[in-house]
Amino acid sequence: MAAINRYDGSSESPDRGKEYYNKEEVNIAAGAEVYAEDENHHLHRGLKARQITMIAIGGAIGTGLIIGTGKSLAQAGPGPLFIGYTLVGFLCFLVMAALGEMACWLPLPSGFTGYASRFVDPALGFALGWNYWFKYIIVTPNNLTAASLVIQYWVPREKVNPGAFIAVFLVAIVLINYFGVRFFGEFEFYLSSIKVIVIIGLILLSLILACGGGPNHHATGFEYWNNPGAFHEYILKGAAGRFLAVWSTFTTAVFAYLGTELVGVTVGEAANPRKVIPRAIKLTFYRILLFYVVLVFLLGMLVPYNSQELIDSNKKSNTASASPFVVAIKLSGIHSLPGILNACILIFVFSAANSDLYIASRTLFGLAHEKKAPKIFTYTDKRGVPVVALALSVAFCLLAFLGVNTSSYTVFGYFVNLVTMFGLLTWISLLISHIYFVRARHAQGIPDSALAYVAPLGVYGSWGALIFSILIAFFKGFALFCYKITATKGTTPVFDWRTFITTYLGIPLYIIMIFGYKWSMKSETVRPETADLYSGKARIDAEEAEFVAAEQAKKGGPETTMEKVYRYTFGWLF
Repeated sequence: MAAINRYDGSSESPDRGKEYYNKEEVNIAAGAEVYAEDENHHLHRGLKARQITMIAIGGAIGTGLIIGTGKSLAQAGPGPLFIGYTLVGFLCFLVMAALGEMACWLPLPSGFTGYASRFVDPALGFALGWNYWFKYIIVTPNNLTAASLVIQYWVPREKVNPGAFIAVFLVAIVLINYFGVRFFGEFEFYLSSIKVIVIIGLILLSLILACGGGPNHHATGFEYWNNPGAFHEYILKGAAGRFLAVWSTFTTAVFAYLGTELVGVTVGEAANPRKVIPRAIKLTFYRILLFYVVLVFLLGMLVPYNSQELIDSNKKSNTASASPFVVAIKLSGIHSLPGILNACILIFVFSAANSDLYIASRTLFGLAHEKKAPKIFTYTDKRGVPVVALALSVAFCLLAFLGVNTSSYTVFGYFVNLVTMFGLLTWISLLISHIYFVRARHAQGIPDSALAYVAPLGVYGSWGALIFSILIAFFKGFALFCYKITATKGTTPVFDWRTFITTYLGIPLYIIMIFGYKWSMKSETVRPETADLYSGKARIDAEEAEFVAAEQAKKGGPETTMEKVYRYTFGWLF
């Protein structure tokens, strides 16, 4: 039996003072919390406001921005690069806004899985959770391998086996994650702070070089937008070629922005989620505007798309040599910065591996919390660390040692191509979840005023973002079908079926998991009137009230050194 729910203004609406759902009324398949919340099956809300804020800012700053932009610039030109990163940046903000609205109403420890299960269909929650976990157990070892490649900038593999560095980095991220969310949050706070400083430094350096402040005193301005031009026609000629150039940047931009949704995974461990998450979401917009859009705009002013140095850099690995910013630095006559930038890239990759392992363990915990994985993965120690989920995720990190053999890089490339599609499918699933969440809110009479955060463009923004995301996913590998046009002269055109499979395999896998779960578990799509918007909310409200009371009691006390440093630097800036 399903109850039709109505909002009356309380955290336990519709019945004040009572547990909203009882066993007869709740549809367990709809994603209600089913495990007893004892101390050994419960995450701790230990992430502070400044930690989540900085994690939100630095969450997606990685090699996709520092290195990946070079390929798009050479392939499409500065105009499409700017347009692509701007449009996909807006798409990313809409996804984050949709996630923020759900997370502020109900900061679930099960994260994305819980929202999809409660508001749409348990089958979608199952597919979303497992695919998201699979994405991160592949990306984590890949980042560990990338870190060993970065080290080879200084120490060649002939001198020291890369496996030694992989082992050191693996032990480090395991310890950081094992010591609890407070330690993880503090460590990621510092790493994200360094990333922000590096990006701001790159923006200032790029601006100075574009204005002629480099050793060669050559003010490039918009010189390269005129010659060789703003658009590098891709595959076809004329307007069609310019359009395809713009479209080709979308996939690279999506890869750069993926990871921003990390904030949605942290809500289950945020100390005051309804205050912190809206701030983090708003910062996402400014971060995209400043860190991505401004930076790629300046990059297009510094390096022409036909630069031989840029073309050569795209053939290199994940070291500073592969970064278009190093090309810009060299073209300006500076020779000492590439090594420093390589050290920064090492920090970026290490931070990515650290946060990826965190996401993997919490995603598996969330799946188990929703009864979509064995219950043992809900076990947490006294620090609130899901140790069993962490252990299994760490086991897959051993795949990084495949990086000792260079012939395995091709296989890793296929895996990464596959999980990039999973990242895009995650965005699609989050947008669908938000659309259903808004429908459920309206059906149950919950006004916008009852929410701590409302997506600026509402459900219309999510519909627009959903259509855009589906189009990007569907046409992600469009260039593969133009193999006869793109084949080198004098060679026989060959269809790259391996890349085609790894590019699109994620879509049928996702569909199979959804319908396989529906068939085996007989799950049904959740009706707006009966969607579970309240289970667990009373506990979260109580935790929030307790935190606010503790903060009020602390007011007037001595400010710590770190709080003072943050207030006068990043706290003031953001």
